Amino acid sequence: MDLFSDTDLTLQSLQAVIRVAEQFKEKYKRAPVFMEVCGSHTMAFARSGIKKRLNDHVELISGPGCPVCVTDQKSIDAMITLGESPNRILCTFGDMMRVPGSRHSLMTAKAAGNDIRVVYSPLDSVKIAEENPDKEIIFLGIGFETTIPILTLAIREAEKKGIMNYSVWMTTKLVEPAIRALLDAGEVKLDGFLLPGHVSVVMGEEKYGFLPKEYGMSGVISGFEPVQLLSGMYKLMALLLEGKPGIINDYQSVVTKKGNRFAQEMMDRYLTPFGEEWRGMGVIPDSGLVLRDRFSLYDAKKKFQISMDQPRKTKCRCGEIIRGLIKPEECVLFNKGCTPLNPIGPCMVSTEGTCSAHYQYMRED
Repeated sequence: MDLFSDTDLTLQSLQAVIRVAEQFKEKYKRAPVFMEVCGSHTMAFARSGIKKRLNDHVELISGPGCPVCVTDQKSIDAMITLGESPNRILCTFGDMMRVPGSRHSLMTAKAAGNDIRVVYSPLDSVKIAEENPDKEIIFLGIGFETTIPILTLAIREAEKKGIMNYSVWMTTKLVEPAIRALLDAGEVKLDGFLLPGHVSVVMGEEKYGFLPKEYGMSGVISGFEPVQLLSGMYKLMALLLEGKPGIINDYQSVVTKKGNRFAQEMMDRYLTPFGEEWRGMGVIPDSGLVLRDRFSLYDAKKKFQISMDQPRKTKCRCGEIIRGLIKPEECVLFNKGCTPLNPIGPCMVSTEGTCSAHYQYMRED
């Protein structure tokens, strides 16, 4: 049995977190407020029941950690347009298929006869390009530092094989600039961060040193099983009670101080920082990565010049949910016009989306 999901140990850990949360409330006359940055953490907290159980003791806010959710509407519309032209094969991860654009989704475009395929790895799309030399193959490159290195491996593979009909539509995101943007905006008052385990495998523990140094803010890198989540929360509250801001790596089995140097080197070789637009947050300087000029052959944005028009406005409040300003239940569309079967915003579509997590595991009806 996995100790990190053991029921008895989970309950003991839960009680320990409640006790230390009560100490915090006694000292500060309010509950602690934490943000989990990672979309996988958001889903894990909801699925395990931890978030609901701690509702009276800790305020947990979901941050901009779902890569599908933070992709802005103009980019989604451009991706759909990209896939509607003949002699192209558009490749993407499964979550992107049902994200609504201003007119329709990639799933609708596929049903209309366009060649849009779900792949499990960017490397699969390179193979498709090799097998279809008479067509242009475009991979939709969304994701954070977790998946970005795999994009560079795909480009390296295409380069090595001399494949000329392959390109990537880069709309990737970086965690640090987003955290900085949230803190600089000051819209949400936070006591600390539960930091993303998967991203930290690539970037390393030291990447978060700016939090205590520049913002006086603590953070704990956590795993995803119930005991790991609760351990991270306990240690985060211990830092707060000590009054010594710091970063704790509570996921040392896979996260090192420096991170994955090979992945970092691949990112640096192929990519350069770029001001990327985020849903609900606007353009954040140096928050995305684009291909360096010497690899422009593989840059789908330069290759196809798809216009990115202003999207049609809806009552969807995903942008505010991503920034931690409201909970999904505060959106007028949640569980009414917007459901998993009829999603209006990406937060209801993605397996890491906050609205999806609340709908599946936390709604009261």
